[in-house]
Amino acid sequence: MTRSAKSPPGAAKLSRGFGRLTALGVPLVIAGLVGLVYTGVATLTSMLLFGWLLLVGGVVGLLHAVQSRGGSFFWLGVIVAALNLAAGVVVITKPHAAATALTMFAALLFLTAGLFRLVGSVVVRGPQFGWTLLLGAFDLLLGVLVLISWPSSSQYVIGTFFSLALLFDGLGLIATGFGGRRIVSMVSDRLAAEGGAGDGPGGRAAGPVPPERSAGPAQRGQEQSDN
Repeated sequence: MTRSAKSPPGAAKLSRGFGRLTALGVPLVIAGLVGLVYTGVATLTSMLLFGWLLLVGGVVGLLHAVQSRGGSFFWLGVIVAALNLAAGVVVITKPHAAATALTMFAALLFLTAGLFRLVGSVVVRGPQFGWTLLLGAFDLLLGVLVLISWPSSSQYVIGTFFSLALLFDGLGLIATGFGGRRIVSMVSDRLAAEGGAGDGPGGRAAGPVPPERSAGPAQRGQEQSDN
């Protein structure tokens, strides 16, 4: 009987795992596109999410500090947890003010990064001189644009960044899922084809045929005496 070509063990599980990555990336892409359309809602949502993350981090940090209260970093853990809790309460109760302050911080961060990249590219002049100079100019321009329109820019800057992060993460998951499933399918087909080619006709592997042994002098003499 001919052996049927089967997929290698674990191929179906890997394919399902990559399929889940694709399914997870689709809602992220949809959320990113919706957030780019409604940047004000995306800004408010990201601020509330950030505030709740600070609260959860503060509670977890406080519980960890209480559990390790005999250690030398007990009070440091309590202070950090208290700051996270206070910041989370402020961000949740006043999300617009938090978005305004965070937008100013983002603008200053872009300005600082742009200046460092411009100065570093001019001083070092490495192999990536043009690319680093272009990135520095882009960061500097983006920081200036955000800072000029501040505080009105706080209504859409954070939401735009948050939506772009969701969009690119979703696209990355979708690309990883499709590419992984394709690779698994190609490897499975290749292994199945190689396994099927190794079988001989009738389901038996073709082996070497043993050579016939030549007759010796004693055997030839016995045959002549019989005749």
